[in-house]
Amino acid sequence: MNVKKFIANSSREAWRQVREALGPDAVILSNRNIPDGVEILAMANEDMTTLVAPGAARKAVARPQAASLQQQSGLPPAPQSKRPALLSSPIAQQPPRVQRTESGPLLDQQPAGRSAPKEAEQAAQADARVWRSRGSDNRDGRRERVVAQAHEQDQRARSSLPEFDGKDYDEILSEVMTEIRSMRGVLETQLAEISWGGTQKREPLKAIVMKEMLAAGFSASLSRLITENLPGNSKSQDIMYWVKSVLARNLNTLASESELLENGGVFALVGPTGVGKTTTTAKLAARCVMRHGSGKLALITTDGYRIGGYEQLRIYGKILGVMVHSVKDETDLRIALEELKGKHTVLIDTAGVGQRDQMVAEQEAMLAGAGVDIKRLLCLNATATGGTLNEVVHAYSGSGLAGCIVTKLDEAATIGNVLDVVIRHKLNLHYVANGQRVPEDLHVANKLYLADRAFKQKRETAPFEFQEGELPVVVGPTALSMNDKGLREVSFG
Repeated sequence: MNVKKFIANSSREAWRQVREALGPDAVILSNRNIPDGVEILAMANEDMTTLVAPGAARKAVARPQAASLQQQSGLPPAPQSKRPALLSSPIAQQPPRVQRTESGPLLDQQPAGRSAPKEAEQAAQADARVWRSRGSDNRDGRRERVVAQAHEQDQRARSSLPEFDGKDYDEILSEVMTEIRSMRGVLETQLAEISWGGTQKREPLKAIVMKEMLAAGFSASLSRLITENLPGNSKSQDIMYWVKSVLARNLNTLASESELLENGGVFALVGPTGVGKTTTTAKLAARCVMRHGSGKLALITTDGYRIGGYEQLRIYGKILGVMVHSVKDETDLRIALEELKGKHTVLIDTAGVGQRDQMVAEQEAMLAGAGVDIKRLLCLNATATGGTLNEVVHAYSGSGLAGCIVTKLDEAATIGNVLDVVIRHKLNLHYVANGQRVPEDLHVANKLYLADRAFKQKRETAPFEFQEGELPVVVGPTALSMNDKGLREVSFG
């Protein structure tokens, strides 16, 4: 077997070399890409006779006999086929292509105008009898073999894929997406730092406003949002007045105390431990007694955990001339509210539960299952950080809050943190408490006063204020938090 190898830079050049060396009838055995270009293995058409299959040899012997019969009968010779003989390669050893007719026999395809030799016709009839005997079972078996081969090839393809420390491709894709998001966050933060550094030089007034809001306790994201929306051509003495007006406009407060005390109802004061729920309950009770009398008010406590919790409220009730009822579960609360349904106002002092405690959900379920519409008022400690207050609101606002009361206002160094959370969550701010006196130290919230006080109450915060060189580092991470739903709803006019 005379097989020649041809190597060229491209397929076109390799084909040209084959044609020049072996002629246009050359047989291509294989072609593949190699580092140097393309490699083709080919052989001349004349060398194909050495690879004739035995079955084809029988047919080749039969052809001269058929030709002699045609000469004796006077028929014209059959046209010679230019198709090469069958090869002994795996591809050549496959059965010849056949054509199925409507009558059922499978015949070898013959050129037009040529009659099949007697031996070939007998072989075709024998093959047809074999196929007819197998019937549909053979076709089904062939279909099953094809499916099995396809499945086997798929399994081989999967097994050839590389493994990554035992992880599947979904886990790898998830890790890649996490890394991409992390890189995006880092890039956005760095770009925000660079942008803010340039803003400080171009617009120093924005840096002053940012520094003032951060010193007042407001979050960097809210401070940046307000700073980016500053009106143009403003003077330094007027710009802070505009900032305070924006903050006041976004605080929801009671127009008057009558909205709460005149309508009456059942109110439950909720919140973490130590925020002043019992003292605030006593202050509200005193206001109700002064307005409607002790006969229109009832007090209920669910605080069975804290030592002296019930006694403290009972002492307040004794001073006001109001009976205090103690309940332990939802059933007791339902019975107590049924007995007190004639009261104008019912105040419920709940047990203090941390925002991460599962008892928050149990307490909410108890209040929701009492059979009466209980309005929940969340007590927020003004001395807590903004992150803590934000977590408290998320924990206690499962089924909605009627409003909130800011406590310990007199103990807080800054109040921008609690105002930020109230604005961010669109809470109704009813009262603010600034002391322990009952009922003097409870006031209806005044939005303009609170916004103004936020920037004046900075006596001891100087060591914790940010300097101008630190502002880009603080503002940079806010690039990802600017899509907060609460911030998108901030109104500027």
